Amino acid sequence: MDLFSAAAEAQRQREAPLAARMRPRSLEEFLGQTEVVGEGRLLRRSIQADRLTSMIFYGPPGTGKTTLAMIIAGTTRSHFATLNAVTSGVPDIRRVIAEAKERYDLQQQRTVLFIDEIHRFNKAQQDALLPAVEDGTVLLIGATTENPYYEVNAPLLSRCRIFRLRSLGDEEIKTLIQRALADEERGLGHYRAELTPEALDHLVYTAGGDARAALNGLELAVLTTEPGPDGIRCIDLATVEESMQQRAFLYDKDGQAHYDTISAFIKSMRGSDPQAAVYYLARMLEAGEDPRFIARRIVVHAAEDVGNADPQALLVATAAAQAVELVGLPEAKIPLAQAVIYIATAPKSNASCVAIHAATTDALNEKLGEIPAHLRDASHPGSRQLGNGQGYLYPHDYPGSYVVQQYLPDHLAGKVYYTPTDQGYEAEIKRRMQRWAARKQGEDLPR
Repeated sequence: MDLFSAAAEAQRQREAPLAARMRPRSLEEFLGQTEVVGEGRLLRRSIQADRLTSMIFYGPPGTGKTTLAMIIAGTTRSHFATLNAVTSGVPDIRRVIAEAKERYDLQQQRTVLFIDEIHRFNKAQQDALLPAVEDGTVLLIGATTENPYYEVNAPLLSRCRIFRLRSLGDEEIKTLIQRALADEERGLGHYRAELTPEALDHLVYTAGGDARAALNGLELAVLTTEPGPDGIRCIDLATVEESMQQRAFLYDKDGQAHYDTISAFIKSMRGSDPQAAVYYLARMLEAGEDPRFIARRIVVHAAEDVGNADPQALLVATAAAQAVELVGLPEAKIPLAQAVIYIATAPKSNASCVAIHAATTDALNEKLGEIPAHLRDASHPGSRQLGNGQGYLYPHDYPGSYVVQQYLPDHLAGKVYYTPTDQGYEAEIKRRMQRWAARKQGEDLPR
């Protein structure tokens, strides 16, 4: 590289976005993902020993996929080549593979090929990669925000190790911001910027675990704020709101606002108000609440307050929870809203909840009592000699698959825990139980 080219490269780096300038250069600078690159982990050991295999980094934006690839590029003795799946086609792949073969033949140097957005490669493009990955001509490192088990061909996937990266935690994002504010070489240290606590919290929450979003928002806030008389640029909440293009919510995930909002959300579903319930859902999601936490509360509510009045409610709730894991935000808002509205408009019954609490109370406080002999296990000859199972009436041998016999221990015989309501499907359960009760009247209970 000549002096002119070196000067141009230096100028380009100075003018690069803050997120690019602050990109970690080593594993020691890398934040988060300790389950992937923490001390003693397989990937860290592989990088340090330069003994890598083909791999795919899978995770949300701004979690370090490209950064890890660049760290590998800086530590490996292999040649490092890059392709972007959005702009590259089969000819580009074949060219890189041909160059890799020539490089190995002439210099005995392996080639690491990094492909960003690998999920955007079609089947033909992925198939073009396969022989070179299989015979070791290139060591593939792919990066994707989509689930590779759905988006990458099985033959290629089987030759790669999958590393899942997760969104950065709040404290990790804070550390990243503080590094950028203090770094005078690559960061914003020479601007002498300070964030108010409210501005810092809002920047962290709205970044949503995305390091790039946090640094881009921080840079915009600092560059658009004039220094005060003391030369310090004070970044307040309003500035961060404008820079992140998202209004701050009065919501602290660990404070009173969190508990008040989730309480209002649950009570709105219980109170059969779909308008309020979906509003509080939106309010929590926009404030950065974990959608998995919300999904868990919806599942609990479906069983606790709808119950057997509409058994379908629990299926809808658990399907929404599964959708959260499958598609993530923002798309997961839709199945969550569907479940919330379904449950809010469903008939309500807490009879199952009352039943398990009452039964638990007796299980903990009453004597256990013996299980009736006719209900005990009789699968072993010795147990049958003790009388276990004798006198048991097999319900399917009787009309309607029902026969009167005692199931509770003697001291709890006749105890009622579950009393169905007249709501929804539970009304049918109630009629069924009334028919069974009528058959018990005047009959001796077999023992």
